[in-house]
Amino acid sequence: MKLRTVQAQYPIRRWLILSLFLCGMVVLSSRAIYLQLLENDFLRDHGDARSIRVVEIPAHRGVITDRNGEQLAMSTPVDSIWVTPRKVFEDVERLPELAKVMGMTLNELHELLRDRISRDFIYLKRHADPDLVKAVKSLGIRGVSTQREYKRYYPAAEVTSHFIGFTNIDDKGQEGLELAYDDWLSGKPGKKRVLKDRLNRIVKNIESIESSQPGKELTLSIDRRVQYLAYRELAAAVKYHQAKGGSLVMLDIKTGEIMAMVGHPSYNPNNRRGLKSQFFRNRAVTDVFEPGSTMKPFTVAAGLESGIYTPHTAINTSPGYFKVGDHTIRDMRNYGNIDVSTVITKSSNVGASKIALSLEPEQYWDTLSRFGFGQPVGSGFPGESAGILSPYNTWSDVEMATLSFGYGLSVTPLQLAHAYSVLATGGVMLPVSFLKVSGSVSGKRVIPENTARQIRKMMETVVSEEGTGKRAAVRGYRVIGKTGTVYKYIRGGYSDDRYLSVFAGIAPASEPRFAMVVLIDEPGGDHHYGGVVAAPVFSRVMEGTFRILNIPPDDLPAFTSPILANSHKPEKLLGFD
Repeated sequence: MKLRTVQAQYPIRRWLILSLFLCGMVVLSSRAIYLQLLENDFLRDHGDARSIRVVEIPAHRGVITDRNGEQLAMSTPVDSIWVTPRKVFEDVERLPELAKVMGMTLNELHELLRDRISRDFIYLKRHADPDLVKAVKSLGIRGVSTQREYKRYYPAAEVTSHFIGFTNIDDKGQEGLELAYDDWLSGKPGKKRVLKDRLNRIVKNIESIESSQPGKELTLSIDRRVQYLAYRELAAAVKYHQAKGGSLVMLDIKTGEIMAMVGHPSYNPNNRRGLKSQFFRNRAVTDVFEPGSTMKPFTVAAGLESGIYTPHTAINTSPGYFKVGDHTIRDMRNYGNIDVSTVITKSSNVGASKIALSLEPEQYWDTLSRFGFGQPVGSGFPGESAGILSPYNTWSDVEMATLSFGYGLSVTPLQLAHAYSVLATGGVMLPVSFLKVSGSVSGKRVIPENTARQIRKMMETVVSEEGTGKRAAVRGYRVIGKTGTVYKYIRGGYSDDRYLSVFAGIAPASEPRFAMVVLIDEPGGDHHYGGVVAAPVFSRVMEGTFRILNIPPDDLPAFTSPILANSHKPEKLLGFD
C-alpha cells in the first residue's frame, strides 16, 4: 500500500533516476564500443608502451686463434646486474636484502640509488658471477634486472698478453691486436621485440627485428707452442740473471710471419686489477734501444757493397784502440792485423769503425736505411716505433765510427729481427705480418744475394769455439748470429754498470728458416755479455722450435761436439761481446 503511494506521489523522480541510469549505461557502452572497435590502436599502443620493449641482442666478438687454430682469445656469455632506481625505491623495505646479496652496506646502496634516482638504467655489477646473478634473480625485487653480455677470456694469459692485448668491459679492443683489428673482431648487435612483466623480466619473445652478426675470426701468425717456449725461456733468463726485463722476436723468413713475440715482465689480461699501464705495452714493438755490435753485419754489408772490401780484406786493428777526434774506440784486446770476416768473429769495434770511416756518409746511410733502420716496419701494430737514424749530413767522424758498432741510432727488437731476416732471405725484405700468411710473398731487394751470402758465412764464425756467440749454438744445426753488449744510456750519458745484452741470429744456416732477436735489459750479477746472457736463450728457443716443427738438422756431426755439450753452462768469459 505504501509502495503504491510512493510511486503515485513521485512518478517524475522515479523516471528521472531510471533515465539517468539508462543514459549512463548508454554513454559507457558507447564509449566502450568506441574504444574497443574504433580507437583500439590507441589503447594497444599505450599497452605496448608499458609492456613491450625492443631489446638488443648481443653479438659475441670474433675468436682469435694461432696459426694452427688453437684459441687464444674468446668471448664467453655472462650476465650483468642493473636497476631502475625509482622502481627499486617502491620496495624500499627490501633494500637491505639487495645490499646483502650485492656485498654492499645499506648506506652505500641507498646513496648510489638516491644520487641516480632520475635515471632509468644503472649498473650494479658488470660481468657478475653466476651465483650472484642467481641470488639476485631469486629476490624478485621490482626494478632489478639482468642483461646478457660477453666477457673476453685469454687461455694463454701472460704468454700472449703483449701480442694480443685485451678489451675493456664493453668488449672493445684497448691494446695490441685486439685494438688493431677491433673493427674486424667486433660483432654487430641485433634487435628483437619482447613482452616484459612488471619486474622487467622477459616473458615472451614477440619477433626478431634484426639478427645479430658475430665478429669475424682472426688467425694469427704465431704458433702457440713456440710462443710458450719463448716466454718460458725468456722469463727464466730474466729471473736467473736478475734482469729488469727482456724481449724476444722470432720471424719466419720465408713468409715474414711472426712466429713468436714475447716480453717480460708480462701481465694476466684476465685479471688486470691494480696493474699500471706501463705493463701493457709490447716493448718488442714500441721500445727502442741502441743495438750495439749486432749492427756490425750491416756495417760490413755497406763495406762489401762499396767495392772497397771483400771478406778477406785485411784491417789493422793494432794496438787495440783507435782515436777519432777526442774519442778513443777500443777493442777488448789487441787483435792485430785481421780480415773483415774476423771483425765479425771477434766483434772488433776498431775494425768496424775503420770500415765505416772509409765510406761516404750518404752511401753508409743508404745501406742502413734500406735495411729498414729509422723507419717503421709497417706491421700496423698500435704504437709501433720507427727508431732513430739521424740524417747523414749531420754525422761527424765520431758519429760514423760509433754507428758502425751500434751506438748513435736506436731500433726496436722487431726492427732488428726484420733487418736480420733480409740477410737470411738472400737480400730480400719481406713485409712483417702478425697474421697467418697463405701463398707466396713478394718483397723488395735490399742488397745483392752474394753480399748476403758472404755476410752469413762470416756470421757463422761467431757461433763457434773462436767466436763470441758459441752459447747460441744448437746441437745438430748450423747457426748464424751476432752478439751485442751495450752500455745503457741514462740521463746525462752512458752508465758504466748497466747493460743491454743482445743476440741476433738466423738458423739453420744451410737453408735459413727463422731470424730471432733476444734482448735482456739490465742483467745483474757477474754476467752481462750478450754471448753469455742472451745467446743461450736463442739456443734453447731455436732448438725447441726445430723439434716442434720437425725441422731437419743440417749439422749432424755436431751432436758429438764437446763445445756444444757445455754451451748452456753459464761462466764468466772476459772479452765476450
